[in-house]
Amino acid sequence: MSSSTLICDTQPWKELEAHAVDVKKTHLRDLLSDEERSRSMVVEFDGILLDYSRQLATLETREKLFKLAEVASLKEKINRMYNGEHINSTENRSVLHVALRAPRDSVIQSDGKNVVPDVWNVLDKIKEFSERIRSGSWVGATGKELKDVVAVGIGGSFLGPLFVHTALQTDPGAIESARGRQLRFLANVDPIDVARNITGLNPETTLVVIVSKTFTTAETMLNARTLREWISSALGPSAVAKHMVAVSTNLTLVEKFGIDPNNAFAFWDWVGGRYSVCSAVGVLPLSLQYGFSVIEKFLNGASSIDQHIYSEQFERNLPVLLGLLSVWNVSFLGYPARAILPYSQALEKFAPHIQQVSMESNGKGVSIDGVPLPFEAGEIDFGEPGTNGQHSFYQLIHQGRAIPCDFIGVVKSQQPVYLSGEVVSNHDELMSNFFAQPDALAYGKTSEQLQKENVPPHLVPHKTFSGNRPSLSLLLPSLNAYNIGQLLAIFEHRIAVEGFIWGINSFDQWGVELGKSLATQVRKQLNASRTQGEPVQGFNFSTTSMLTRYLQASADVPADLPTRLPKI
Repeated sequence: MSSSTLICDTQPWKELEAHAVDVKKTHLRDLLSDEERSRSMVVEFDGILLDYSRQLATLETREKLFKLAEVASLKEKINRMYNGEHINSTENRSVLHVALRAPRDSVIQSDGKNVVPDVWNVLDKIKEFSERIRSGSWVGATGKELKDVVAVGIGGSFLGPLFVHTALQTDPGAIESARGRQLRFLANVDPIDVARNITGLNPETTLVVIVSKTFTTAETMLNARTLREWISSALGPSAVAKHMVAVSTNLTLVEKFGIDPNNAFAFWDWVGGRYSVCSAVGVLPLSLQYGFSVIEKFLNGASSIDQHIYSEQFERNLPVLLGLLSVWNVSFLGYPARAILPYSQALEKFAPHIQQVSMESNGKGVSIDGVPLPFEAGEIDFGEPGTNGQHSFYQLIHQGRAIPCDFIGVVKSQQPVYLSGEVVSNHDELMSNFFAQPDALAYGKTSEQLQKENVPPHLVPHKTFSGNRPSLSLLLPSLNAYNIGQLLAIFEHRIAVEGFIWGINSFDQWGVELGKSLATQVRKQLNASRTQGEPVQGFNFSTTSMLTRYLQASADVPADLPTRLPKI
């Protein structure tokens, strides 16, 4: 396949299109009756069990997907990523988030340089700094220990670290390490988010981590200036150097802001924002909360999957299998969405993070060479922990639109509860649903079954479930820092595999730029209208009308803005 050939023009793609017509005529009830097929669709790695037998796919489907991977040069593309080639061609960058969690003695090149020593220099600096904060040897401006951390960042600088933090909050080992400490995340430029984050905090005991590679991200820097004012107004301007640090590469702007450049933690152009949780973006605030030793286990878990996708045969390669099945569901069976359903409340922020990683990576309309795609790429990702989701949107999944589901279960609960006299433990009750829901989706319930149960005839259509709704199940042995790292890396690589097959650039995000540039025009108009009374102009009728209404209704906002911080 030449580099400019679209994947949909290849013979394996066309064979899969024809094959899909036949597969759509089958039902999962029949596919699941084939035990040999089901057995061959269960794969295990390092205690993680993947069962994809409830996918609307046959053994022939799998072989045809492997041929598609071959013609798409999937193995070569994975190798090119690991070799540091500039596979993010539109930004002329390597894609090396795998280097962020590589063992210290690894060699991973970018532009002829081994980047692993640089990574470990930053990790060692984070370890040393976080230990100074946690031990109390670094104190605030008034001599008090810094027990509370607010991480300021948006997008990939927020969603990934928040997912990991939420998952660790109830892990017994992490709880002990975090005792007496708080970690909060300020992302939204909405002042309500500022108010919520500083409520109950004392500037004297608070450390603020500003996360912005360029130190120019509009929302992040406005929030950073707001927290700088919060600290300065309470403790004086000189306190900023003791209470604020940065994750950035722009040391000039860091110093100009008032932060000591020695307290800036680097990351690199070859780290995409949504893939940055294993860089200082995530490792610094998480280490401040839990200690570096806990977060190092998280990095080791991610690294184990990095090695797995690189070296394992595709037949037993978890991210490759998951990625190929997603391509099958989206491009051949026509399912545009995917539900991520973790049966663990600790993973409540997992779906929002993967939503960004997936939809920002693969929400593309052109090939990596800029050719418009004649097929749909990318998935609409959403999700909610079980069993909450069952009482929310499962109705649609069972009897409305067919949406492939990822069920994620955990063998050992972080916080087991047993009650004398109950039939099962609380975790067993949760897992009963984890095991039941995929079968309910696959098999459904026929009108004949309902009639045998003497269901009134007028209710039979309402209680009929068509079934044949695909899902897969991922069972983790536990949910400690190591497993959390593994889960993250499985999904990161799965998403990259999808992009490699579709022939798109999963590592740029030009789609976020247009709205930001238009917001700049609106910002100038708001300033001109408030300070000089200028009428709204240069916009279409709709925007002009809405802006005018907004300005009229918020005329109490002073033209010369005084400093005012939230009060709750």
